[in-house]
Amino acid sequence: QVQLVESGGGLVQAGGSLRLSCAASGRTFGRYGMGWFRQAPGKEREFVAANSWSGAWATYADSVKGRFTISRDNANHTLYLQMNSLKPEDTAVYYCAASRIATMPTRLEEYEYWGQGTQVTVSS
Repeated sequence: QVQLVESGGGLVQAGGSLRLSCAASGRTFGRYGMGWFRQAPGKEREFVAANSWSGAWATYADSVKGRFTISRDNANHTLYLQMNSLKPEDTAVYYCAASRIATMPTRLEEYEYWGQGTQVTVSS
């Protein structure tokens, strides 16, 4: 069982930066593939980024590639998403998720555990 709590969301102007954090409970954090998803009003939840259990590999949605960076600190059971050059279309609730698939899962159905989400709003 893994419990996830996101933080770091907020209101930022276009071009700005935010860093999201996801604190995980449980002693097996390092065995899980981890990911970030987002959901804008009226839209389906979509994949943003994922990394492998070690953090050595990562994959990104095309819409955020080159602007967002996913990373993790297994010793402190924390996942991060550094978001730079933010755009209004990045506005959404951002969720972190954990998967028993230790490589880079990108599909919602591959994730068993979800956080409650944190709101990111980018003004133009």
